[in-house]
Amino acid sequence: MAVSWTPHRFTGGLLALDTANTVVLRNDPEKTFDRFDNAVEIARFAEAASGFRAAELGGRRLQAPEPGDIKPAVIAIRETTDRLFRHAVSKGSIATKLLPDFLTACAQGLSDSAAEIGASGQPFGDPATPMAFEAALAVSALSLLRDDTVARLRVCPNCSWLFLDRSRNSSRLWCDMAVCGNRQKANRYYRRRTAARETSNA
Repeated sequence: MAVSWTPHRFTGGLLALDTANTVVLRNDPEKTFDRFDNAVEIARFAEAASGFRAAELGGRRLQAPEPGDIKPAVIAIRETTDRLFRHAVSKGSIATKLLPDFLTACAQGLSDSAAEIGASGQPFGDPATPMAFEAALAVSALSLLRDDTVARLRVCPNCSWLFLDRSRNSSRLWCDMAVCGNRQKANRYYRRRTAARETSNA
């Protein structure tokens, strides 16, 4: 069944985090699943990300014409990114022992790219031409190494997704208030009502 790549799937704040979050419920071994199990979804995700991450990408579209061929590189970047920055959230700093695998995965994603990046106002290069998804993913992942970015990384307490907290006072709790925030509020309300009923029946 095809994945519906809705705005909620892009609440991580950066392409690399949205990609890390394509593994659902990493914190629950019995319920977790990978939206990229079907390689076709990589291309569909790249197409959706071109729109939802247009600001980050500087308007440059992503291209994944042969998702099966790029899947190993994409998965390697995704998993090393999740490992490195999930650890950074818990410890408040980057673990150097996790960097070699992360940097190797990013290098693999960039190895076949002829893109020129980093020009003023064009962090991902010329928006007139498409960019390989795995190369853009590597660039996005590497951008997470800035200390000001690491300090704003969070893990959603509801779904365990990684996200970037851009709120003014760094107080954002959920990856998506409309989804995870409301679910947690509904769960708390249900628990309070249940506890009240049990107390009144005691």
